[in-house]
Amino acid sequence: MKILVKEVETEGLEALIGKRITIFCGVYIYTGDLVGVNESCVKLENAAIVYETGELGTKTWKDAQSLPNSWYVSRGAIESFGIMK
Repeated sequence: MKILVKEVETEGLEALIGKRITIFCGVYIYTGDLVGVNESCVKLENAAIVYETGELGTKTWKDAQSLPNSWYVSRGAIESFGIMK
């Protein structure tokens, strides 16, 4: 049985622009304010790379290092994303 996913304007990365999101990739976790999305990448401001999460239900990361500028993440590297904190 095939289940088709319908693209809806109020869902997905585009719907999260302006919010602080967390992106899980194959190796790293990124968090930041989502300010841009295009076909190839997403742009984060106030971004950090999370080296150690700690308990996922807490309000802070155990070890998150701020990135020096705006940061771009390839959409092809994204495994999952959402609002965590």
